[in-house]
Amino acid sequence: MNVMVSGVEYWFPVYEMFKQAAHQMGCDTIYTGTPDYDVTKQIASFEQVLARQPKGILVHPMNADPFIEPINRAIEQGTAIVTFAADSPNSNRTAFITSNNDLEGTGAADAVAKAMDGKGEYAVLENPGQDNHDRRIAAFIARMEAKWPNMKLVARAASNQDANKAYQAVLSMAQANPNLGAIFMPEANSALGAAQASVELGGKIKIMTADVNAKILDMIKAGEVFGSINPNQGMQGYLGFLTLYLAAHPDMIDPMNDAKRNGKNAMTIPYIDNGYAVVTAQNADDFYWDAYLKRRGTKGIEE
Repeated sequence: MNVMVSGVEYWFPVYEMFKQAAHQMGCDTIYTGTPDYDVTKQIASFEQVLARQPKGILVHPMNADPFIEPINRAIEQGTAIVTFAADSPNSNRTAFITSNNDLEGTGAADAVAKAMDGKGEYAVLENPGQDNHDRRIAAFIARMEAKWPNMKLVARAASNQDANKAYQAVLSMAQANPNLGAIFMPEANSALGAAQASVELGGKIKIMTADVNAKILDMIKAGEVFGSINPNQGMQGYLGFLTLYLAAHPDMIDPMNDAKRNGKNAMTIPYIDNGYAVVTAQNADDFYWDAYLKRRGTKGIEE
C-alpha cells in the first residue's frame, strides 16, 4: 500500500483492513509512502516499492496525471494496480475504491445547512489539485446552491492540509465577513487550525470537515468542531486488497464478456463505493484509532 503524507492517521485503519484481508488470503503486506505533501516524492516512494516486484500495489495517487506513466509501467511489468480514495482515471489501473466524494460533500452541506436553519454565510478551505478533495468541495457548494438558496458562499481559500494556513485563512475570512457562520474543508489537518481560529473568535463559526483523527474526535466531543464526514476506511482497505488480489490473478475470473478476446484484465472495475459516516458528538467514541487497534491486538502500520 502506498500513500502520500504517510503519517496522516486516516490511512492507518485502511491499512489495518488491507492487512487483515491479505493475511486471510495468505499474503504479506507493507505500508509505504512519503511523509511530505509532494507528488514527486510520493512517486519516488512508489518506484522504490515497485522495484521489489510486488504482485500488487494499492495506491492513493496525490495527483492523477503524474501517476499515469508509473501506474501503466507497473502494470506492464506485471504488478497489479488498484487506486483508492483518489484516482488516476486515465491510467490503466484495474479498479478504484473510494467513498463517493460527491455524496460526502452533499451530506456535509445538508448537515451544516440544517444546523443553521437553512440560512447564513459559509466559506470553504481547499486543496486544489487533489481529486477527492476537489470533488467534496464542488459537491458541497453545488448542494448549497441547489437545495439551500439562503446559504451564501462568501469566501474560499487554499489551505493545502496546513493547519497554520487554515488558521490564518479563517481569521481573515471572519474579519472580512463578520456574519460568517460555517466553514467546510475536505480533510482533517486544516480543521485543526480552522477550529483553533473559531474558538478564538468565540466559537460561533461551525467547523465541518472530512476524515477524523484522535484530535478531531476530541474537538468534536468538546464542541470545537461541528462534525466530520468520514469514509469507511476499513472497507476501503479490505475491498482494496480483494480487488488487488483478483487483479493480480485474473485467471481466477471467467466473465461473460470480451475481456479475454481483447487481452484485458477481467477484474477491471471503474468504481467501488466503500461508504461513509457522519461523525458527531453522539458517535465519536466509535472512531478512535487507538481503541480500535487495542481491540484488534495488532501493531497497525508497523506490521
